[in-house]
Parts: sequence; structure tokens; C-alpha cells
Amino acid sequence: MKVAASGTWFPDEGSRLPAGEVHAWEPGQNQTACGIPLKRAGLHRFPHVDFADTDPVTGGSADAVRWSCPRCQAATGGRRGGKRWTRTDPRP
Repeated sequence: MKVAASGTWFPDEGSRLPAGEVHAWEPGQNQTACGIPLKRAGLHRFPHVDFADTDPVTGGSADAVRWSCPRCQAATGGRRGGKRWTRTDPRP
């Protein structure tokens, strides 16, 4: 998964990095992993940045990230346990 963010940050190296709120985004889709439409929300796409790199604890692209979407983290198997959510006993 790649990143869609509410802002853009340019460090000294000159590359464009995400800033503000970040969401997981799959290239080719028009919405984030949590269902927010990119165009309506005014989110910028970052196809060169992995969503895992925006984690403030481990990521190198997280210097200007203020908030990371918990729904997107759950959809990608993020910080909380590392496993994706799956239904184990579906209703009939």
C-alpha cells in the first residue's frame, strides 16, 4: 500500500514527502483503504512512499506526519499486532 496525505513536505534532499494526515492508498484506486474518496477529501497521492514508512516509530518518511488513520492501519496490518482483521465465524 502507498500513501495519500493531506499535505506535502519538501525536506532538504528535495524529494516530496507526505505531511499532516496520512491514509493507506492502493495505486489505481480512487479512494483510501478506509473508504475516503481522494478527490473530495483533497488528499495528495504519494506512489513512491510506502504506508509503513509513515509510522513515526520506524518510518523514515514520518517527520511531518501528524496523524495516521487507525482504520487504514487495521486494513494494512499496521502497528496494532501486525495481523489483518479476518472474520472467523461468519453468520449464516
